Amino acid sequence: MEDYLQGCRAALQESRPLHVVLGNEACDLDSMVSALTLAFYLTKRVHIPETLLIFRDEIDLDALHQAGLLTLILVDHHVLPKSDAALEEAVAEVIDHRPIDQKHCPPCHVSVELVGSCATLVTERILQGAPEILDRETAALLHGTIILDCVNMDLKIGKATLKDKKYVEKLESLFPDLPDRDEIFDCLQKAKFDVSGLTTEQMLRKDQKVVYRQGIKVAVSAVYMDLVAFLQRPDLLTDLGTFCQAHSCDALVTMTIFFNTHNEPVRQLAVFCPHVALRMMICGALEHSHSPVLKLTPLPTTHSDLQAYLQGNTQVSRKKLLPLLQEALSAYSDSGTIPAGQPETVGVSTEQGDKGSDRAGNSLTPGLSQDEDDPPLPPTPMNSLVDECPLDQGLPKLSAEAVFEKCSQISLSQSPTAAWSKK
Repeated sequence: MEDYLQGCRAALQESRPLHVVLGNEACDLDSMVSALTLAFYLTKRVHIPETLLIFRDEIDLDALHQAGLLTLILVDHHVLPKSDAALEEAVAEVIDHRPIDQKHCPPCHVSVELVGSCATLVTERILQGAPEILDRETAALLHGTIILDCVNMDLKIGKATLKDKKYVEKLESLFPDLPDRDEIFDCLQKAKFDVSGLTTEQMLRKDQKVVYRQGIKVAVSAVYMDLVAFLQRPDLLTDLGTFCQAHSCDALVTMTIFFNTHNEPVRQLAVFCPHVALRMMICGALEHSHSPVLKLTPLPTTHSDLQAYLQGNTQVSRKKLLPLLQEALSAYSDSGTIPAGQPETVGVSTEQGDKGSDRAGNSLTPGLSQDEDDPPLPPTPMNSLVDECPLDQGLPKLSAEAVFEKCSQISLSQSPTAAWSKK
């Protein structure tokens, strides 16, 4: 695997066909490891040219496609964003673990099974097709990813399926010195929720969705820390105002989640909006919602233009909140009380960054923001207890190699005698 990774960039310097395995835009651990290990398997099994396993914005897929040099496999998603729509004819296969959107699915071979982790399906492909290539480091990547996605195989959570359980146990039987499940889950969970080093703008943008209705645009951001600590960030109101202005939003709903000392999820909400009537409407809709019931308790805050809550019903994720906000905005816009200056649009969309985080919010079409230009996409893969929890892609220099090295360190700490081979 290490030799393979070292040769990936060199392949880009040669004018030859490339077979690219592409994960989803969220670039979470499941997507990254699924792409990495499947490409490694295909290279060993089919002897295709070594593919690029770095960030999407470091390779010009459009140019490769126009030159007739691109074959694409989608893992952990099956719908290309509108910006990549021209690449659909290059898609040769899909491996995913969510319900198929028949309207947007590429016309190719599609393998879909509703398991907890896409890495489970990749593990199955490797063990059925070429089990001899599965070394310890590759097994550690797959093993840790499945455990993280399936919340440490906790039956009470219900994420893990029988197939997830089967292949975790199979990997453990093949490599008995793999890290302890509790150890690797705790380590990866902490890494996923680590937002140290991020600015407020980066924290809000790295996992952001947008709800808009006839001139009203509301950003909904998932933030992985205690809301009380988030509200104490210096110059917070200035940063929130700047964020809304930069993204042409009238309001910002921040949904925070963290785990307490008993490893139980804690959810909180904050509504920031300079428009008093709009802020009161959003808060009222959230407080009085019956489907779903959020069980909100107001939290004290000294910030003007902001209302904070403890969310008693931790089962209500952002995915479940978005339809509620959409309905509330529709009623509000129908009342005629609309903040001026926004285009008349309807929908829900996603804004996610890539390695070039400064470009994540750039417009693809003059006059339109990224979220207005892209159509509503299927939900990102579920990770742990958070429906929308990509790996901390906002962190500088996060790459497939960095995740690979992290898993290596975990493995070494568990088994001092089992060092990863370096050739």
